[in-house]
Amino acid sequence: MEKCKVLVVGGTGYLGRRIVSASLSQGHPTYVLQRPEIGLDIDKLQMLLAFKKKGAHLVEGSFSDLESLVRAVKLVDVVICPMSFRSHNILLQLQLVEAIKRAGNIKRFLPSEFGFDPARMGHALEPGRVSFDDKMVVRKAIQDAKIPFTYVCGAGFAGYFASNLSQMGTLIPPKEKVLIYGDGNTKVSIVDEDDIAAYTIKTIDDPRTLNKTLYLRPPENELSQKQLVEMWENLIGKKLEHISISEEDFLASMKGMDYAGQVGVGHFYHMFYEGALTNFEIGEEGEEASKLYPEVKYTRMNEYLKNYA
Repeated sequence: MEKCKVLVVGGTGYLGRRIVSASLSQGHPTYVLQRPEIGLDIDKLQMLLAFKKKGAHLVEGSFSDLESLVRAVKLVDVVICPMSFRSHNILLQLQLVEAIKRAGNIKRFLPSEFGFDPARMGHALEPGRVSFDDKMVVRKAIQDAKIPFTYVCGAGFAGYFASNLSQMGTLIPPKEKVLIYGDGNTKVSIVDEDDIAAYTIKTIDDPRTLNKTLYLRPPENELSQKQLVEMWENLIGKKLEHISISEEDFLASMKGMDYAGQVGVGHFYHMFYEGALTNFEIGEEGEEASKLYPEVKYTRMNEYLKNYA
């Protein structure tokens, strides 16, 4: 069967570059949107050229030029937009929705999701809830335009939540003491970013995920923070000092922080105190990635942590 053609918008980003690589490795004709501002960023430009060398097609386009987006979209069957919520550009995707609507040829659109399921975050704390609200605006536009979709969500990125034992303010594991959220027993789904990309590409021409949410909850990676810390302690042969912080004290730490800090605290709260990635059953509107694609040999976190030992 002929592989569908894929356009990645945001292909030089943290997750986007992995999605481009996964698309190429799974044999899809892969197009990457080359936005004008990338011409001023040598690292991103060279990344695009490296993708081109591997067989990707670079397509010029800009969110400020709707016709250029329409031309890019017409070249492919599937559009994926792994845009970071930290860029505060989630609503730029409304331009992409309009381009897809005008082009009329897209079989699947995967907008920027990949973390919390925004449909389950109506209760989220300010100011971090803005990213969930924006994602729901994009979802509504997709569904109003009757664009076929798949939403991929439900995982914490290993680089941000495993490598540091889920500590805020660092990306490397602590050596002496570790902050434990509450009793440390809330389950969190943590997935290697390359595996997230692999699952994303697997889903794009799968009829089982059409107009559904694909949740990234591989069973061996549904871990509590205490389990994660124990894995690290076993690896280094040393017991860390555990310092528990109550829900009330954790939320109180938000006071006086800058905007980014407050967003971070809110998201950590929903993940590690509420268990918002795992505290629900996946219903008929969703599928779980590792069940659908057992051929993806996902990285277990005890293996992942060996990179840092």
